[in-house]
Amino acid sequence: MIDEVDLRHRFHQIAERSGAETKTRALIFCELSSCAPTRIIESQCGNHLIAEFDSGKPGRTILLRADFDAVGVAETDSLPYHSENPGVAHKCGHDGHTVILLSVARALHKNPINSGKVLLLFQAAEETGAGAQQVINEQLLANYSIDYAFALHNIPEQPLGTILCNEGSFSCSVISCEILLQGTTSHASEPLKAVSPLSAAMQITETLLADNCYDLSSKNCKITTLVELHVGTPDYGVTAGEGAIRLTLRARTDERLKQEMTRVESVVAEEVAKIQNLKSSVNWLEYFAANENHPNAVNIVKSAAQNLQLQYIEKTEPYSWGEDFGLFTQKYVGAMFGVGAGVNCLPLHHPNYDFPDSLLRIGKELFLMIIKLSLK
Repeated sequence: MIDEVDLRHRFHQIAERSGAETKTRALIFCELSSCAPTRIIESQCGNHLIAEFDSGKPGRTILLRADFDAVGVAETDSLPYHSENPGVAHKCGHDGHTVILLSVARALHKNPINSGKVLLLFQAAEETGAGAQQVINEQLLANYSIDYAFALHNIPEQPLGTILCNEGSFSCSVISCEILLQGTTSHASEPLKAVSPLSAAMQITETLLADNCYDLSSKNCKITTLVELHVGTPDYGVTAGEGAIRLTLRARTDERLKQEMTRVESVVAEEVAKIQNLKSSVNWLEYFAANENHPNAVNIVKSAAQNLQLQYIEKTEPYSWGEDFGLFTQKYVGAMFGVGAGVNCLPLHHPNYDFPDSLLRIGKELFLMIIKLSLK
């Protein structure tokens, strides 16, 4: 059986984008098969896998989840296990998350549970927000009555092995927005004969960015980020006739995010109406529900950390990034928690980021303790 560190390095090498994780899925399936779970459920709509470990006796059902897609970042370091796919790399730590859950599978094979069921969900396409929704839409978990659901994420710039968690929102509700503006072109020598989207694009952008509230501890927190502002084409004889604005929106809760989405649509409609014959469309993409941690699940995480003598930090505000495990915490009693990756660890999605191998053991032991406490 391959060493867990070597296995993590292999996953790092075969990094694949969201929705295209075929080699990664095959390796996960191979490793799971050697752990002899009760059964392996294979998704038909994505690359997801679920390993069921059933004691055959009554008891609770616990879900643990790991994500395994990579991001579109070119790796610039000289790791001996450098990504084999140019422009794609594990810069969010999903290779580590995956091996932690495979280590749990190995442990459950060696020391079977005495009651209830444990479900290990290996989820693809987290980075785009599509994966969790696929699992729910496909009803892969519909035949189970899940009592608790847990997931972890490595957290750079926090002391190695510390456990970070909180009740309520652990990570923000996030969505991407594409605003398309369609006017009419003209010859560049006759710009007054065009319907230009420029003034509308500038005003929409200025209005939406003007009232950001960056205080994550506030219930009114709202962060709108400009990703792209584009007008016209590189044709010097043509007056610009079309434009695009791409944004991300994030807030502490789904309710607050929905309020801002309504406002975006209102601002766009108001500005476009000022210019005759200018048309628009607003498209919403890559939704991440807020991770709403349940107090009972948080208490289990805290107790598990204390039993393992790991430092536990009670967070006072959510992380500003999105994580699609939020769909599960809004459906089941559950919690997402963080594991400190070291104060000198580079930020997530940095070209030189690498998951700390020392977290593999900590993550495995923590998940196993969570299973033990949850099945009581």
